[in-house]
Amino acid sequence: MLGECGMKEREKQVLKKRSVALCKEMVVDELLVQFLQAENILTENMAESILGKETSQKRSWHLLSILPKRGPRAFSCFCTALRETEQDHLYELLTSCPEKERCFETRLPLPVQECPVPAKRARPNDSMETCLDADCPVNTVLQPCTPEFYDSHCQQAYRMQSSPRGLALVLSNVTFDPSVSDFETRRGGEVDEEVLTKLFEELNFRVDIRKDLTAQLDWVFEAFNNAHCPQLQNKPKMFFIQACRGEEMDNGVDQLDGSERTQSPGCEQRDAGRDEESERQNREREERERERLRIKLPQRSDMICGFATLKGWGTAAMRNTKKGSWYIQELNTTIRQSARDTHLSDIMVQVNGRIKEREGYAPGSAHHRCKEMSEFTSSLCKDLFLFPKYCPPS
Repeated sequence: MLGECGMKEREKQVLKKRSVALCKEMVVDELLVQFLQAENILTENMAESILGKETSQKRSWHLLSILPKRGPRAFSCFCTALRETEQDHLYELLTSCPEKERCFETRLPLPVQECPVPAKRARPNDSMETCLDADCPVNTVLQPCTPEFYDSHCQQAYRMQSSPRGLALVLSNVTFDPSVSDFETRRGGEVDEEVLTKLFEELNFRVDIRKDLTAQLDWVFEAFNNAHCPQLQNKPKMFFIQACRGEEMDNGVDQLDGSERTQSPGCEQRDAGRDEESERQNREREERERERLRIKLPQRSDMICGFATLKGWGTAAMRNTKKGSWYIQELNTTIRQSARDTHLSDIMVQVNGRIKEREGYAPGSAHHRCKEMSEFTSSLCKDLFLFPKYCPPS
């Protein structure tokens, strides 16, 4: 229970006078809310109510409306929470001004450290990354699938029973050869590598990490398509990348596994005395029929590909130097929360929604309050459930 004494009147006035700046600049994310929960400033219901708001400003207004009613420690704990979430300029805004100016002075926000952006102008199809030092979620426990859910959904889904489930190939490009690239070191990129490795290990995938490769990213699609990787035909393939994408003609390839539509013709008995020409014509006819009945696959199928930015817009992909990129953060969190009972296509829709709501935090720079929009493409032919932490009986 909170004490009878509420927040001091002076502190209430500080929050009131600074409310506009706080709502414009403050990032109310899971980390800040959980800190206030741990200090018993917010209840669980309050935390859920705040994080359930649609936009960052609405979350900020809701939090500021609650704090004055939460006891004498609420102001100091709130200030500490701002520091813990790397919003030092807002901490200074509330605590550092002289007493007589505390409720009246308007201060400009202080910029956080930002990594330099390559000097060359991005080409229209390039995805430029910008690193930001706040607005980052905390890690989430991977929620397990239940046996009941598996039993009721496994028949209409891709087979996901083996242990390990499959191979997760993590291509982590953090540093670039200055002789062939103008890109600078992607500070925070190594965090994405760690996050993805941990996630897919928990999903029971074997993880293989390859660092600082030089091939174009379209190589990934080509290497694992139906023509070049027949062992993965009709099996699901997931790609989560931030790179430019090209277009190519699809001429189709033969399917190398699976049964044909019907049994091969030519089951008539051979007549005695058939001449050699008739036998040759029969073989040709049989070959033409087999070719007609052969199943063909497109060059690429059974793939789902998630991208941090929209194709063709040359938009920026945001990256936090301590917590990694926005896209990998949200992908990790959403899979951990939803994969227990949600197929991957719907998970990617949720990721898009979370990215849409995010907003850049870099006061004093052109990237402050910037936005990002992710997208995905899918040629999956069944539901793709990851069935986390569930191993069906043999």
